[in-house]
Amino acid sequence: MSILVLNAGSSSVKFGVFDFDTLEPTARGMLDWAGAARRATITLKPPHGEPVRQEIDAPDYRTGVIHALKMLKQCPPRLGDPSFVDRRFRVVGHRLIHGGEEIRRPVVIDAPMKKTIRRFIHLAPLHIPAGLEAIEAAETALPGVLQVGLFDTAFFADIPPAAYLYPVPYSWYEEWGIRRFGFHGTSHAYCTERAAEMLGAAPGSSRPLRLVICHLGQGSSATAVRDGVAITNTMGFTPLEGFMMGTRSGTVDPGILLYVLREKGLSVAELDDILHHKSGLLGISGLSSDFRQVEAAALAGHARARLAIDIYAYRVRTMIGALAVTLGGLDALVFTGGIGENSVWLRSEVCKGLECLGVHLDAQRNASVAPDGDVATGDSPARVLLIHTREDYMIAREARRLALESQHGGG
Repeated sequence: MSILVLNAGSSSVKFGVFDFDTLEPTARGMLDWAGAARRATITLKPPHGEPVRQEIDAPDYRTGVIHALKMLKQCPPRLGDPSFVDRRFRVVGHRLIHGGEEIRRPVVIDAPMKKTIRRFIHLAPLHIPAGLEAIEAAETALPGVLQVGLFDTAFFADIPPAAYLYPVPYSWYEEWGIRRFGFHGTSHAYCTERAAEMLGAAPGSSRPLRLVICHLGQGSSATAVRDGVAITNTMGFTPLEGFMMGTRSGTVDPGILLYVLREKGLSVAELDDILHHKSGLLGISGLSSDFRQVEAAALAGHARARLAIDIYAYRVRTMIGALAVTLGGLDALVFTGGIGENSVWLRSEVCKGLECLGVHLDAQRNASVAPDGDVATGDSPARVLLIHTREDYMIAREARRLALESQHGGG
């Protein structure tokens, strides 16, 4: 039997298959519209051998996901590759973005739970509808199979009020639920466990492990973690706060927003589009939202590309400093995500000036060590870890736990 993991984004769906007993991955894949309106590409990746690709008609999100799941289920076994044989799914695990204050742990997804999830659409309008479409596609393609949801906001359930409340009228929190939630929680949770494992630190030890975890990708955030518990996250009420990102602005002076609305005639819809889709690396560089492309252009002498990556590194560095102060010090700085794991320049630039926090990067190791590894100097008081995040593994693990509980009549 297998576990199917679905990670639904606004224009793509990543999926993975895990052995139910061992949690070993047996296949991965992606459904990607790549900007097309009615066509999508399904890519299946076995542990060994070449990927299988197929272009399909996908006039809407749900139809595309149903096609992908049927293709995955029916994919014939490869000679000598038994991992591709078992397509009997015992449980489906979904990564979901927002559970508000109500959903603080993995849940079984049923009709009432879907109604609850829909109530949070206004907080994550790009992600929650996609997640619900993936859930309903799985119900169609895999009828009767248990479905489980993990919520990115759940890892931040223990953030204290001083960190999650904004200095606006308290009634905004009481009546409208405006507060910091935090995002990328599934990634931060995995990196918390993996960092403790790499450093040989057991939860509850006499000296709690203090981590700052930077998940740097198209969307980016950092989390301060003490003894396995999140203290705060740089994202807030929405995933727009915090770091500069691919197309998102991150944190800006709210007075700027009032100014462009009032004095420059921008509409709310125009401002929303600019902050989410035309800012960040794309907005500054004028070239791309892809850090790799902007970095390459910067190194080739493009002035605005250089400015974009300099701003990016500056903002990551300053927020790491703020998070380290909330912890009272730093035992390890963790880089994860596509940018965090792969950009040698970014890690080097971010760590400049963090020596006051005990961070001493080894330039040679930074250039040569792959995740999972330590790129700090031997005598650095704080370690610098590169960790390949495994959100799909976390989802599979929790999906299996709930499936077993459901089988034995658990909660």
